[in-house]
Amino acid sequence: MVAVDRTIPKMIQSCRRPVQRRAKQCRTIRSRSWVGAAITLVTFVLLIAVGNGSFGAAVGQKLRKPRAQNNVSLTSHSRDSLSPEARELVELASGVVCKERIKDPKASVPIDDMQARPSLPVRSPEAVAGAQRAQRLLPTAKSLVVVSLRQLARDYGFRSPKDHRLQRAIAHVEAVRNIRPDMDSRDNASVFLRNPHTIVFGTIFLAGLPSDEGIISVLAHELVHIADGADDSLSLLFRAVGNRASKLTGMQTHDQRAEELTCDLVGTLAARSYVSSSPSYEPLPRRISRSLEHNCVSQDEGDDDHLSPRNTIRALLALDPVLARQLVYGR
Repeated sequence: MVAVDRTIPKMIQSCRRPVQRRAKQCRTIRSRSWVGAAITLVTFVLLIAVGNGSFGAAVGQKLRKPRAQNNVSLTSHSRDSLSPEARELVELASGVVCKERIKDPKASVPIDDMQARPSLPVRSPEAVAGAQRAQRLLPTAKSLVVVSLRQLARDYGFRSPKDHRLQRAIAHVEAVRNIRPDMDSRDNASVFLRNPHTIVFGTIFLAGLPSDEGIISVLAHELVHIADGADDSLSLLFRAVGNRASKLTGMQTHDQRAEELTCDLVGTLAARSYVSSSPSYEPLPRRISRSLEHNCVSQDEGDDDHLSPRNTIRALLALDPVLARQLVYGR
């Protein structure tokens, strides 16, 4: 079981996948220390309401929790679903990802395979190498995440790339400094927002991502959680990406699912930018597949907070047709 520390404002356990029989243990966890304070506040409001004879009105106001949407307009996209040709491209590209995983000596391990592996000590050679790789690539991943967030802000209609929420999110990213390997985290990565300068990686996860592209995609995922922060700086972006994915694919991608999918989307954008800036003799489809290969699972199940791993691949390719074309056509 995952222990929730209720002394912190918010903790994100980013379980990279739901897996059969362990989905409830691996959901994103949000723990807020204001639970006790909220109970006190409700009691106080009810006492006042009873005194004023406005009990029904007070309760109605308490239950409504509108999210602020001032100063941000999100673009509406004209096409509500994928064309048959686009759907075929998504399926072809998804197949390329998992075929490349089989052939690639640096392929990521599928997350259901990771779960089945025995715990790996922090000082094991694989964990040490993975932690060193993650620490080395952290500055690069931070820069790529900032660029990707700004791009998505433009794509999804934020009025200004200098929007104060976006700037706050970027400041959160830039403050991250450390990678901490942890045996007990196994095949997960997580961020604790009482210590937003550190990303915790399970040692199995570190060992299961032997490529730079794979590590960057996961670093970027966790950095977006940190960017959102305790103040939900990216909530509007999450909602916009989730709505867009839902319309394109027909899969319900809202609330926490939208956040997880946006984190994955930034991961693929960051990895692709990394590939563009560091050319090699390896084929393009192989390198960009590494940001998605961990989703090539045998047991493909989702939960309330995550799309299934293979549906995550499909949703990301639907959102990013350029990635789909690069995978299929190699350019």
